[in-house]
Amino acid sequence: MSEEIKLLKGNEAIAHAAIRYGTDGYFGYPITPQSEIMETLMAEMPWETTGMVVLQAESEVAAINMVYGGAGTGKRVMTSSSSPGISLKLEGISYIAGAELPCLIVNVMRGGPGLGTIQPSQADYFQTVKGGGHGDYRLITLAPSSVQEMADFTELGFDLAFKYSNPSMILADGIVGQMMEKVVLPPARPRKTDEEISTESPWAARGKTTGRKPNIITSLELDAAAMEENNLRFQAKYRKIEENEVRYEEFMCDDAEYLLIAFGSSARICQKAVETARAEGMKLGLLRPITLWPFPTKAIAGYAGRVKGMLSVELNAGQMVEDVRLAVEGKVKVEHYGRLGGIIFTPDEILAALKEKLIN
Repeated sequence: MSEEIKLLKGNEAIAHAAIRYGTDGYFGYPITPQSEIMETLMAEMPWETTGMVVLQAESEVAAINMVYGGAGTGKRVMTSSSSPGISLKLEGISYIAGAELPCLIVNVMRGGPGLGTIQPSQADYFQTVKGGGHGDYRLITLAPSSVQEMADFTELGFDLAFKYSNPSMILADGIVGQMMEKVVLPPARPRKTDEEISTESPWAARGKTTGRKPNIITSLELDAAAMEENNLRFQAKYRKIEENEVRYEEFMCDDAEYLLIAFGSSARICQKAVETARAEGMKLGLLRPITLWPFPTKAIAGYAGRVKGMLSVELNAGQMVEDVRLAVEGKVKVEHYGRLGGIIFTPDEILAALKEKLIN
């Protein structure tokens, strides 16, 4: 398959990109607003063209444990869900992180807590960026704000997962998952052969191989000293990721007197707010974190002495704002503005909140 342009939903773009990446297996369970990922994979039937396994598991718990098994063999495997479903997967995600296995997890967020609503939300920031499951682990977390990035981050998420032997997550929201845009799909990659997996992922459990002991994939370590060594190794890896993989985008920040911080669909709305503010003579800028972890702490801190205030704009009660405040260390005022329950703010509402909280 060569490069191709299509009109797709964000969820559909992930499915098409996964096939083109050469993904070996998808294991999932339907839940709104991400069900089109599995539906598209089923409709495309990649098992007939690329050999990709697509399986609806009996539950979210079963799906993430299938990912655990597939990842342990060195295969490119993934799952997707929405907020309550991710909650059910957290134990398995922690196991995968503890076993240092690469995989891709997609979360298309909906409102909560509990079953909440099927409307869009960004309230899983704590769940993902702060670990969510048990233990000291991190997920490489990419936050797309367009359908094109839903496709692009599928490839990037897998690449980063294999680069660092660590799970990656695409943390999208219902707006980006359901909206339709033109997207350029990448050329197809071939699936890795067993020989390539054995060479590139020597840790993978490949069964009994002549002249080699079978590897055992586990996150269990009963010796406390050995478990501490494992954790110290994890933390060293996380520091390396923080040094090398921070991604963010700046919009009209050079002369900004006030700064909006937003990710995902909120950043799209904030961009329009910036344009409106500029037309009114207000020097407003936008910084969009693309990696929620590693968070662009240094980039945000660099504006602490340059702007008069920052507004963290999120579809939640105030989660990312905590990391923004930690970044600036009290050197500039930081406020939060958000809507809850699936209600989406407008650019005018953002500007009104900015004036009320930081300017007036």
